Amino acid sequence: MKQLQSDFIFLLHRCTGVEQIKQVHAQLLHKGLDQCCYVLAKLVRMLSKLGVPMDAYPRLVFDQVRSPNPFLWTAMIRGYSLQGYLSQSVGFYGCMRRAGARPLSFTFSALFKACSAVSDVGLGRQMHAQTILVGGFVSDLYVGNTLMDMYVKCGFLGCARKMFDEMPERDVVSWTELIVAYAKSGDMGSAEDLFREFPIKDKVAWTAMVTGYVQNALAREALEVFERMQNADMEMDEVTLLGVISACAQLGASRYADSVLVVAETSGFEPCGNVLVGSALVDMYSKCGSVDIAFKVFEKMKKKNVYSYSSMIGGFAMHGRAHAAIELFHDMLKSEIIPNHVTFVGVLTACSHVGLVEQGRQLFAAMEKHYGVTPSLEHYTCMVDLLGRAGRLEEALKVIETMPMEPHGGVWGALLGACRRHSNPSIAQLAANHLFELEPNTIGNYMLLSNIYASAGMWDEVLNVRKLMRERGLKKNPGYSWIEAENGEIHQFSSGDTMHPMSTEMKQALEDLLNRLKAQLGYLPNLESVVYDLNDEEKKRLLMTHSEKLALAYGLINTDAGCTIKIMKNLRICEDCHAVMCGASQITGREIIVRDNMRFHHFHEGTCSCGNFW
Repeated sequence: MKQLQSDFIFLLHRCTGVEQIKQVHAQLLHKGLDQCCYVLAKLVRMLSKLGVPMDAYPRLVFDQVRSPNPFLWTAMIRGYSLQGYLSQSVGFYGCMRRAGARPLSFTFSALFKACSAVSDVGLGRQMHAQTILVGGFVSDLYVGNTLMDMYVKCGFLGCARKMFDEMPERDVVSWTELIVAYAKSGDMGSAEDLFREFPIKDKVAWTAMVTGYVQNALAREALEVFERMQNADMEMDEVTLLGVISACAQLGASRYADSVLVVAETSGFEPCGNVLVGSALVDMYSKCGSVDIAFKVFEKMKKKNVYSYSSMIGGFAMHGRAHAAIELFHDMLKSEIIPNHVTFVGVLTACSHVGLVEQGRQLFAAMEKHYGVTPSLEHYTCMVDLLGRAGRLEEALKVIETMPMEPHGGVWGALLGACRRHSNPSIAQLAANHLFELEPNTIGNYMLLSNIYASAGMWDEVLNVRKLMRERGLKKNPGYSWIEAENGEIHQFSSGDTMHPMSTEMKQALEDLLNRLKAQLGYLPNLESVVYDLNDEEKKRLLMTHSEKLALAYGLINTDAGCTIKIMKNLRICEDCHAVMCGASQITGREIIVRDNMRFHHFHEGTCSCGNFW
């Protein structure tokens, strides 16, 4: 009889449709197994897996059994929970208890997963109490992990940690679950503390730390964990590698980028054969300022998909190479790869960065008509940015007013940024009013409006904006820049920084540079770049200590003549620093690359790739 039951369970497992299950069910009845709970539990599980409504066929099967065992009860509870019927699932649990059947660990795990799906922590706590009242489940590892997962997904991380601390036994799932939870909440300190206590770390745990740091924009820490992972001789998978590549892209560090490429090639994830890794490397090299290397990686890829093309188009766009981006877009169409949402964001951004207004209009109009891509808020943001940068502020405003959906902060922010460039305080005030409602705690909006007023000499309005910032308890995000030394070490500078060991040498180098710019090119500080109501000498002093200028001074001192200087900045480069970079590239013969939060600027022989259009 046991062999017969095993045979039927095997047959049910291989069923791919309801009709096949019905045929096996008929044989069950013929063989007199209509009361065999173990086989019927498998039948119910297969029906629920195929999406058959639980109140139909599965319920009829269950109702015909005189004494359901815990496995059959659990199959029904699990089926209802999988299909989203939490109340029925809990109802069946109540009936199970009244019938005197003892729950299984799978019974509770099904209920906890159902509570997680609808974020019902109240019910989850009641079921938690049941595991204690019924007895025997406090030390069950599977139940403990599922319960901890429920608390995490319902947003009660403290309860999850208490559960973890009280578990008599933990496995790799327990540790990793909590590490990932801390990372998602932004508490990488607690994640790191827990990781260090983890007795036997596997590659999943290591990867969780790498991706956690990446998701929290802590690229340097992510790369440090990856180095520790390599030193521990831990095997790496594709997810780990993609996380590390993303960290390199955030940091923009060339040495790390090159070493990650070597790791990819020696670990069986060659970019030429792995489309995911190849696409990620294209994005990484683009964000590290090496768009030509990114294109070489792209060209070597044997298989390309929409993500590969979109990454490369986006790379060209951020470097101001709009015509290359548009040409690649047309090559993509010739290869019969259909562009998606991201592709159009990239190509529209390319048009925006060099002022190709009509080209952008045509692409925007063709999106839905020819390629079935419905314009989203991101695409409308690109169009507002395109028109705004070109000085067509009224047209940009009209686009916002006629959008088929409510504009979000990104759309109004693009208009506000354009008002900064084209000195239009009236439209800026309109955009800012919407932003203050949509994003009341985003300080950048207040700073941008304040800068616009300051450039127009409207100091009373500047004071009003700053008063509003104080009332809302907002503080300016500090600007900082960083540069990679020849040995790969990252040196970071903030505005007015005097803590660097080479501060004296950097100050002298910067003074020498500015004097040469004045003597040879007639450079004068752009005092409008200072948004404070100060006298001219104080403004000049502030401009001289901007973080990107400090990074430039470090680069001039510490790199060989003729070497390219790459600088990364977390905020937008100011007009004065832009002018200094242009001049410095001319009188030093150096190529200088600056990545700000908008795009890349390639300074060469006194000109910038942006054509002063940024």
